[in-house]
Amino acid sequence: MRYFYQDNNSPELIVFFSGWGCDYNQFTNLHDRKDVLILYDYQDLQIDFDFGKYEKVYLIAYSAGVFMASILQNKIPNIVKKTAVCGNPYLFDEKLGLSPELIRIFKSITLDNYLDFRRKYMVFTDDEYEKYNKLESLRTIKSCEDELTALQKIYEEHKDKINPVFDKVILAENDLIFDLQTQQQFYKDNVYVIKNAKHHVFFRFDSFEDMLKI
Repeated sequence: MRYFYQDNNSPELIVFFSGWGCDYNQFTNLHDRKDVLILYDYQDLQIDFDFGKYEKVYLIAYSAGVFMASILQNKIPNIVKKTAVCGNPYLFDEKLGLSPELIRIFKSITLDNYLDFRRKYMVFTDDEYEKYNKLESLRTIKSCEDELTALQKIYEEHKDKINPVFDKVILAENDLIFDLQTQQQFYKDNVYVIKNAKHHVFFRFDSFEDMLKI
């Protein structure tokens, strides 16, 4: 996988497992005092980063990143809080995770229809849509297709290693990718629902640290 590291000269680190198709550019509206490590493009399980200097690590996982965090958290020392955002650790479970129909839709995204996909599935308002397009992922559709294939393979090989426990869960009321009611039933406790929001909830916060305060 790839990563983007922001050094704010802090003894504490936020590790953010982003979602499928994401990169760091989509989260540049967030400004933190803690150091930030954004992980993305999940084509393998390697995190080539030295966590040794950090006294406390805060894990935030989004969408497909919730699955990746659930199987890789044991590689990250000194985690003091784990937050899941709009995702489920059982990513390819037909009930809890992505439905076959959604996977088909993901695989059908092209340069001709990706803007329609963003507006329908990712953001709730026209203002968010405008912001989303300004901070879009810089990755190619081919790289996203390859990542989805890799994620499916990783899931089949490692789903028995999933740790589904998170300290806090942030969900979107109008999420069309991970059904709200299903996720509420799965997580049960410590769930916070963002009203009038779709899958990309990051325009509702000024920093990753704000998400940790929930």
